[in-house]
Amino acid sequence: MRGVNRVMLIGNLGKDPDVQYLEGNIGVAKFSLATTETYKDRSGKLVSQTEWHTVVLWRGLAELAQKYLHKGSLVYIEGRLRTRSWEDKEGNKKFATEVVGDNLIMLDKRHDGTHHSHTEHSENGGLENLGAGDIPPLSEPSGDLPF
Repeated sequence: MRGVNRVMLIGNLGKDPDVQYLEGNIGVAKFSLATTETYKDRSGKLVSQTEWHTVVLWRGLAELAQKYLHKGSLVYIEGRLRTRSWEDKEGNKKFATEVVGDNLIMLDKRHDGTHHSHTEHSENGGLENLGAGDIPPLSEPSGDLPF
């Protein structure tokens, strides 16, 4: 049986995307995304819990993020979890879990009052209608990210 590694998040960017270009002019965008869940506790008091996620976008999605996303932008991200590890300068093992996005839908209202949500941007670089078929998996360069 094969496993499924799929993540869907709707949240706000915690900072402007950090975009870098690797060898071969391959764009990589990285940013934090906040998702907030609100619920009532046992006493009926509303409680908000915010989770922070590190999102990584490659190639065309990285360029879209650089052009259109900024701190506070509301987005839908679909992708997969990836955990990477490395050793710091002192030899301690470090881990980071990231969401590697291959679908992006901008949910902010445009200046004319309508939403961006009628289209989705996918890793294949095109604009797809919502409900389009599966997007092929993201292929990425091997090795650690430079940031």
